Amino acid sequence: MIVGVLGSSRYLCTMFVQRKRNKSGSYSVIIKEKDSRTRANKVVKIIGTSSDEHELLEMERKAYEYIDSYRGPLLPMDYHDPLEDGIEKFLSGISNSHIQVIGPELIYGRLYDKIGYGELSNDMFRHLVICRLFNPGSKLRTVEYLRRYLNVDYDVETIYKFLDNLCYRKDKDCKKDGHGKPIRPEGDDIKTKVEQISFAYTKKICGDSISVVFYDMTTLYFEAAQEDDLRKTGFSKDGKHACPQIFLGLLVAPGGNPIGYEIYEGDIHEGKTLIPVVEALANKHGFDHPIVVADAGLLSKSNIEELQKNGYEYIIGARVKNETEEIKQGIIGMNLQYGDTKVVEKGNGVRLIVSKSEKRAKKDEHARKKGLERLQKRFETGRLTKANINRRGYNKYLKMEGEVTISIDMEKYEADAVWDGVKGFVTNTKLDEKEVLASYSNLWFIERAFRMNKGDLRARPIFHRLHNRIEAHICICFTAYTIMLELERLLKAANSDITIYQAGHLTKTMYQLNYQMPRSHRLKSLILQMDSKQQELYDIVRRNSDKV
Repeated sequence: MIVGVLGSSRYLCTMFVQRKRNKSGSYSVIIKEKDSRTRANKVVKIIGTSSDEHELLEMERKAYEYIDSYRGPLLPMDYHDPLEDGIEKFLSGISNSHIQVIGPELIYGRLYDKIGYGELSNDMFRHLVICRLFNPGSKLRTVEYLRRYLNVDYDVETIYKFLDNLCYRKDKDCKKDGHGKPIRPEGDDIKTKVEQISFAYTKKICGDSISVVFYDMTTLYFEAAQEDDLRKTGFSKDGKHACPQIFLGLLVAPGGNPIGYEIYEGDIHEGKTLIPVVEALANKHGFDHPIVVADAGLLSKSNIEELQKNGYEYIIGARVKNETEEIKQGIIGMNLQYGDTKVVEKGNGVRLIVSKSEKRAKKDEHARKKGLERLQKRFETGRLTKANINRRGYNKYLKMEGEVTISIDMEKYEADAVWDGVKGFVTNTKLDEKEVLASYSNLWFIERAFRMNKGDLRARPIFHRLHNRIEAHICICFTAYTIMLELERLLKAANSDITIYQAGHLTKTMYQLNYQMPRSHRLKSLILQMDSKQQELYDIVRRNSDKV
């Protein structure tokens, strides 16, 4: 029982809650008041009658609320609320193992299923992809994360074995049976299915019509010293020239939505990859001949001939200073002003479109000055020799006077200013000049795709050595990138100020409580209350989980 003490100028009254047994076996919950002067008890209110313990506890809770509201706050004496005692006992049994980080599954897991990857029905692949989004790192780090935060216990060797079989290798790389037929590894070719699902979703986003595709390559380096058939040293876009690397060729649709990818040896010339990748993915997915957009690194006579031979239209960045002297003099004679766009006919339906912009001019001028400063520093050290006189980079400004003297040709440096801000595009399309420039400007989609993979998803450096595991690693990153892009699209459509970077941090503190009911022993889960930003993110993803 009880109780609260209430003061007055003449005497004290106390109110208390009583559970009274009835003849029928039920109990009544009653509020009584004791007069300290007469010492008599009188009934203030009957809350209710029941035989159910849970109902009686609820009635007692209401009785205490009534006393608080009717007479003011009670002063606690020696009474313990049985309901609160039960809650405290329950809470005392909760440990860290009952608390689970649920944000990655609520956000990234829903998008994984929305895009269609749930059709793979492979829990390990799902965990590896979501880990790459939420906690990118080595496979050893992934094992630790899964065990600590998701209560999923994988042995690292089990993951490596899974990676070995994630992507089918070519027949020549497979072991042969007694009849000389290749023995395929057990399991599904997840890479092929991932590409199929990703392309189907890209078509859905783009309205079932992909009229333009964007292609580019990047390098991914390895923290290793040894080369092999795939990992080779070459020109590194990551600046890791001493590290073995591979080339990753990526084809995307407008908006950066992925179509597919291929990996190549680290010493291959990037210009040789354009046609094989476009043709391989066109045959794989059955899409028609879209306009192919690529940067100047893919511009070569053989690529142009192959594209035209296979019926492709193209827009490829041009190096106007590498054109014939006749064309260069023609461009200079145009006296281009900022914002101007001119066309040079090259024959056979091919045009060189030339434009000039103030923003690009400032960037080119800054780059020339920095290049000259670096060249002057080397010149002052006296380490420049005849071998340095070539057309690579800013070495083109060097000249040799007599037989032994190396100097910087400032006239040539100043003359180069005429090209500041000038950019060229080679195309065989029927698009007008503005449409060509607009299409080429969208190459930033693929540049950002590489940036997101290398930065947010930490696709490199790669620590794997075996070919299959390298391919599997890229497949996981490719899938994670597709999910990240979809999250960004949904946030933008909802006019949310949450960035994909912020979203990743918000998921890290979304928790779920897993517990067992004391009587029925049923296992239950409860998502803990989120803050306003977490709730906003969750609502956006949940509302859009079943629609494009």
